[in-house]
Amino acid sequence: MRPEWQTAKRIVIKVGSSLLVDEQKGCLRQEWLLSLAEDIAALKKEGKEVILVASGAIALGRQELDLGTKKLALNEAQAAAAIGQISLNAAFKALFKSKQIATAQILLTPDDTEDRRRYLNARDTINTLLNFSAVPVVNENDTIATNELRYGDNDRLAARVASMLEADVLIILSDIDGLYTAPPQQDETAEHIKEVSQITPEIEAMAGGTGSSFSSGGMVTKVMAAKIANAAGCHMVITSGQGANPITAFLHEAKATWFLSSADKMQARKSWIAGALEIKGKITIDKGAENALYEGKSLLPAGVTAIDGSFKRGDVVLILTQAGKELGQGLSSYASEDALQIIGKQSAEIETILGYSGRSELVHRDNMAYTKEKTE
Repeated sequence: MRPEWQTAKRIVIKVGSSLLVDEQKGCLRQEWLLSLAEDIAALKKEGKEVILVASGAIALGRQELDLGTKKLALNEAQAAAAIGQISLNAAFKALFKSKQIATAQILLTPDDTEDRRRYLNARDTINTLLNFSAVPVVNENDTIATNELRYGDNDRLAARVASMLEADVLIILSDIDGLYTAPPQQDETAEHIKEVSQITPEIEAMAGGTGSSFSSGGMVTKVMAAKIANAAGCHMVITSGQGANPITAFLHEAKATWFLSSADKMQARKSWIAGALEIKGKITIDKGAENALYEGKSLLPAGVTAIDGSFKRGDVVLILTQAGKELGQGLSSYASEDALQIIGKQSAEIETILGYSGRSELVHRDNMAYTKEKTE
């Protein structure tokens, strides 16, 4: 297996409706899902963390509401999702429990991965579940999404989740085993591509034009997902999920296309922080904190002398030296009103002052980017 896989610690696996649901019978493919649970149990024994992004709620709810195969209006799709989500998660819970794996439901909207505070809350929840060795099962929150504000496909949702959680590899289980030079259903001379090191216009053209039968919910959205994942330092794989134990098949050299990222996850994160256009506040620090930050340590409340501006947890703030010079930018672990209460205090005092146990640092070193180099 490739070194990108051997060194991977955190894996996101995306499963579409066509794999989870038997469309003719309108029921879950339970034997297939059980085989996926076996694969995931094996990954966890290897020490890997797994997040699932799964479709299927609308397809299951459609059958229970006897909606047939017609195109659903938004309110009908939302009703079907509300019904189907119960069946879907009950199946995940029962089948994965048989493999001694706890599952958790996470429903997201685009706002949850774009709004910084909600982003951090979602990320913290999923990270906590992973620390408890559970498998989070993520889906779009169809019951409250609107046509104007939704992911529209779980390929891009999976890429956003992989980016948010700094995953190492995103696996897209599909009804096709990777990218071809042309849609293979339409061109029998199409050749399979094993590796993509850069997503060029030529690669995008191979996915098919918008609106074609091949690209509708198909390869176009997968290439878009690869762009999102690769930019965050995450490699992406497209492989077939149609047979039983699809991850085992993949690991035994089943056909697949790797979209390789050249970006460093931490550097990509820090570049985003350094390039943030909207600065919500300013934090002034003393000389001791300045030296600590340049040594690669986090910013603790004890080293902060002043807070300016109104900001929320997760907002980008400017970090200034005592002389008023810009040192860097970072994501605040506290809202400004709470930060004002704890500046100059020891981290051990935070719970007593605020009434809750928050983070020990005001800005964690992983959430900070230097915008100015140290000068004597």
